[in-house]
Amino acid sequence: MKCPFCGEDNTRVIDSRPADDNSSIRRRRLCDACQKRFTTYEKVETIPLVVIKKDNNREQYDRNKILAGVLRACHKRPISIHQINELVDSVETEIFNREEREIRSGEIGEMVMERLKDLEAVAYVRFASVYREFKDVNTFMDELKKFLN
Repeated sequence: MKCPFCGEDNTRVIDSRPADDNSSIRRRRLCDACQKRFTTYEKVETIPLVVIKKDNNREQYDRNKILAGVLRACHKRPISIHQINELVDSVETEIFNREEREIRSGEIGEMVMERLKDLEAVAYVRFASVYREFKDVNTFMDELKKFLN
């Protein structure tokens, strides 16, 4: 690893540990030439993933879109940010374990709803109402009946 201070190629790792999210390794390095320390992160490289939207447009996968939708559904509900991150992590893990280069947005939405159903009922209904585009109160009630059964 090249030193960001002096450009020397000869650096060594003096400490390694998992980063906070446990999906990368944090390494403290020391430059043998200038004796300065710096931190690097090592992370698994994933295959590029494309999401096929409802209108058949394609766009690059963005974890933040899932996170934003779940955060909106969980607004003012007794759900911690840790629980929300775990939910998004589990959806992301399932997506990437498929080892496919494309996935329909509908499949992602179903994965999110399945997990929200187990986590918190109101958040589930909120997410479903936006995701399934309820047109009127009857379709909303139908979804509630399914959930209650």
